[in-house]
Amino acid sequence: MFAFSEPRMPAPEQALPGRDEPVPVPERHRVLGTPLAPPYPEGMQVIHFGMGCFWGAERLFWQQDGVYSTSVGYGGGYTPNPTYQEVCSGQTGHTELVRVVFDPERVSLDALLRIFWEGHDPTQGMRQGNDVGTQYRSAIYTADPSQQEVVEASRACFQTALDAAGLGRITTEIRPLDHWYFAEDYHQQYLDRVPHGYCGLGGLGVACPVPSACQ
Repeated sequence: MFAFSEPRMPAPEQALPGRDEPVPVPERHRVLGTPLAPPYPEGMQVIHFGMGCFWGAERLFWQQDGVYSTSVGYGGGYTPNPTYQEVCSGQTGHTELVRVVFDPERVSLDALLRIFWEGHDPTQGMRQGNDVGTQYRSAIYTADPSQQEVVEASRACFQTALDAAGLGRITTEIRPLDHWYFAEDYHQQYLDRVPHGYCGLGGLGVACPVPSACQ
């Protein structure tokens, strides 16, 4: 009787106008003590993950050894410097993202991708569980062509595992990052501020194979 209506991305001309001024963010990570904003130390790499609500997703990554800094924000859409309320309206085109700054000498991109694939359901389109909207879509936004190659190979590998389990097709959006906008202060490291706060993350119970197993 009540049909689910899939959220749709707005066209660029339909997006909210936004603003020129970025939101202010804290200087330091509440848990790691490292800077949220660049410049980052030489040798660090950056990648952006969308896994639904960014509160729980950020905690998954700041707990990983070799991750230098994390922060939450918005990307993949059109509206410059959006507010959280604007993103949740579905009229900016952005999804909720975690920026992960990591030391590739201490943690591999494959290891971070394993956290990503196993930590949420990448087959749901514009939703994660009961969280529905364009801002909850699964996404990986890469920093350079070498990252793009690793990410696409990892997607193919995890899809093989999902096929074997009789599960669906991956809907994760994978492409270079156009723009990144920090989310408001109160979202940064939210589950450190509110340890028992909402976290809707849930994976599919399927292990992500090591890359060599898919070759």
